Amino acid sequence: RISLTDRCNLRCVYCMPAEGIDFRPPEELLRDDELLLLVRIAAECGVTKVRLTGGEPTVRPAIVDLVREISKIPGVRDLAMTTNGILLEYLAEDLARAGLRRVNVSVDTLDPEKFRRITRGGRLERVLAGIERAEAAGLRPIKLNAVVVRGFNEEEVVALARLTLDRPWEVRFIEVMPFGTVADVADAGIVTSEESMGRIEAALGPLEPLDLSGEDPARTYRLRDAAGTLGFISPVSQPFCSKCGRLRLTADGRLRLCLLRDDEVDLLTPIRAGASYAELKEIFAAGAYKRPFG
Repeated sequence: RISLTDRCNLRCVYCMPAEGIDFRPPEELLRDDELLLLVRIAAECGVTKVRLTGGEPTVRPAIVDLVREISKIPGVRDLAMTTNGILLEYLAEDLARAGLRRVNVSVDTLDPEKFRRITRGGRLERVLAGIERAEAAGLRPIKLNAVVVRGFNEEEVVALARLTLDRPWEVRFIEVMPFGTVADVADAGIVTSEESMGRIEAALGPLEPLDLSGEDPARTYRLRDAAGTLGFISPVSQPFCSKCGRLRLTADGRLRLCLLRDDEVDLLTPIRAGASYAELKEIFAAGAYKRPFG
C-alpha cells in the first residue's frame, strides 16, 4: 500500500480533526522517480500487488502518468486504488488506460446531507458519478468502503447493503479505529461488525457466508439472490493481525508493517544520500521481512 500524498480534498470526521492538519511540504515527500525506484525494489522482493492510497491519491499531480509507469514494472500483477471518488468521474477512463485494474471507493452513506456532514462538505453526487464512470471504464470489481461511525451513519448500513441486490458490487463495512487526536471519533463511536450484520439481517434477510480464500481481511457474505456481496472488516472486534501480509509505504518514504506500531524504516534519507540500488534493496528487505507481532 503506497500513500501517494498526505493531502485530501475531504475532511472526514473519522480521519481528520475539524481544524485540519499541517501537511508536509512537497520537498519532504517521495518524488515520482523515488517512488518508482522503491516499487521496483518491492517487486524484486516479491511484492505482486500494489494499492495506491493517500490522503487522497487522485490529488497527486500527474497521477495518470505515475500509474502508467507503475503498471510497467515487472512483477506488479495487480494495481488498484482506494479513493474517495470525488475526482474519479474525470480520471477513471485515463487511469484504466494507464493500467489501473480496480478501485475501492469510500461511500459512508447514500444520504447527501449526511455525506456532507461526515466529509465536511463533500458532494455525494460526484462520488456516485465517479463510481458509474469507473465501472464503465472496466475498473472492476467495484468495491465500496463504508466506515461505520455511531451517531453518523450506523443506520445507513441497510441502504448501502441494498445496493448489492441489483449491482455486482462488494459493499464493505469497516469498524472505525479511533486514532487519538487525529480524528473526532472516540471509542464510543465504534460500531462492531456484528451490530451492522444484525441490522442488515433484520431488514433484508439472512446473510449467507461465502468461503473466499485470499489475503482480504473482509468476511464476505451474500444476501439471497443478490448480484453483489457484503464484506465486514473488523480491526477492533476481531483483529486479523496474524493474517496480515501488508507493507505500507508512507508519502514521506517510510516503510511500515502496521498502522498501529511506531517502528518504521526510513527509505527516503538513504535515497537522497546516494545509496546504491543494492543498498536500498537490503534496507527495504530488512524492514519488509520483520514480523510485526510475535
